[in-house]
Amino acid sequence: MEIIKGLEALKESYPNTVLTIGNFDGIHRGHQMILLWVIKKAEEIEGTSMVMTFEPHPVKVLAPEKELKMLTTFKEKARVLDAIGIDVMLCIEFSRAFANLSPDAFIGDVLVKKINAKEIVVGHNYAFGKNRKGTTELLRKKGLELGFRVKLVRSMKLDGDVVSSSRVRRSLQKGNIQDVSTFLGRAYSIEGEVIRGTGRGGKILNVPTANISTPDVIVPREGVYAVRVRAKDSFFDGVVNIGRRPTFGGSDVSYEAHLFNFSGDLLGETIRVYFIDWIRGERTFPDALSLETQIRNDIERAKTILSTKHPKLI
Repeated sequence: MEIIKGLEALKESYPNTVLTIGNFDGIHRGHQMILLWVIKKAEEIEGTSMVMTFEPHPVKVLAPEKELKMLTTFKEKARVLDAIGIDVMLCIEFSRAFANLSPDAFIGDVLVKKINAKEIVVGHNYAFGKNRKGTTELLRKKGLELGFRVKLVRSMKLDGDVVSSSRVRRSLQKGNIQDVSTFLGRAYSIEGEVIRGTGRGGKILNVPTANISTPDVIVPREGVYAVRVRAKDSFFDGVVNIGRRPTFGGSDVSYEAHLFNFSGDLLGETIRVYFIDWIRGERTFPDALSLETQIRNDIERAKTILSTKHPKLI
């Protein structure tokens, strides 16, 4: 997949571009439905499938007080789009100036003159331009005038719930990992560098752990999870604890992974943790021995979970 950062870097007009536009945070199954339509249409007309997305997320520019935590970093979004099969990812630097483009200017100057889109695929509630005054009805009208088609895709529902990025965030914050996997169509994952910890896991609890640097994305609620970990180009089953280590008087949130059947040094390595299911919440234990006993139970519980649950890993 080709990645283009900024409209000014778009030097050529791609043949028969089929374009979709959005933030695509999380690239959940509703997004995937749109993306697969884009790919299908591009193949039918021997064209180019293109995603226009934005960095930073518009909320971070227009409403920074909301302190929105993302489901996917730019790197992660590109990785998943590539895996799905998109040809070109066009990332627009979102600014207040860009937000103030009129709907007509966005359509005429960007979608037509710059991108030369032949078909535009968006969600049925898509809005764009200054104050989000651009509607799908306007997009269709302009398409008839300027020579591009518009395809509207309705929101996906699963068990009566609309699949959305905000819905995935809420499920993560509750620790509802199975719901997250269902909405994403894959296991949710975080990536981080293994950093030096206190060494308490191996020395005191006899369970060596890899301490992970603070991820740049939203993480599930504090607790213990059954996970799969990609490290050194291999996959390992394991458990992760997200929490403050209250038994030892901790206060800062840490991310610690114990990998089954792994021996070696991961310090400085970048690993990816895929969350498979929730095991329990974090709690305070009377002593280290009680905590070690619970961790052993957690490991056995994780092994049972991981033997039966196999969400897609991307």
